[in-house]
Amino acid sequence: MSKTFGILLFPDAEELDFVGPWEVFTSFGKYFDQEWQSVLVSQTGEPVRANKGMLFTPDFAFDNCPPLDVLLIPGGQGTRVEENNEPLLDFVRRVGEKAAWMTSVCTGAFILRRAGFLSGRRATTHWAMMNELRKDPQITVVEQRFVHDGNVITAAGVSAGIDMALYLVGLLSSPDVARNVQKFIEYYPEPPYAVEPIAAGKDNV
Repeated sequence: MSKTFGILLFPDAEELDFVGPWEVFTSFGKYFDQEWQSVLVSQTGEPVRANKGMLFTPDFAFDNCPPLDVLLIPGGQGTRVEENNEPLLDFVRRVGEKAAWMTSVCTGAFILRRAGFLSGRRATTHWAMMNELRKDPQITVVEQRFVHDGNVITAAGVSAGIDMALYLVGLLSSPDVARNVQKFIEYYPEPPYAVEPIAAGKDNV
């Protein structure tokens, strides 16, 4: 029986939030464990334009999506609308009833919160939105690259989703397999410029 990574798409989702994990998940499924497949899901199944302008064609709509073992929710400007989108929240809740893992990247954490998956948990989000997430007294906000609490894993901003996806592959298979996926995609971050930490609280993601 196949197992499925599902990535939720919506208008103005941040591209790298889901394209990075997609690369990890599909590399894992294609080259290391063919029991796993990856699919893109949107509310209607129609093409979705992401935050930087890329157009993506989903595999499924909410009403014909197969069971998902993992759901990944990206962030981006679109979360401002989608965290109040009841059909989307209902879909996330339905998936979460049976999925083994619920995950988010960046401000996707706010959709997980609205769907009820972060109450009583530790979580993280993009540095600019941590203070906003801290307004919910039911969530312990942690400044880490990703945070694992129960069957929920939240990642910090944008590129942190790659780290989270590799960590999840290590849980689903083994750390050695995750290392091999990392090697295959040549993910060895060596940024050319040092960056000082930036204070949280600027609402731009």
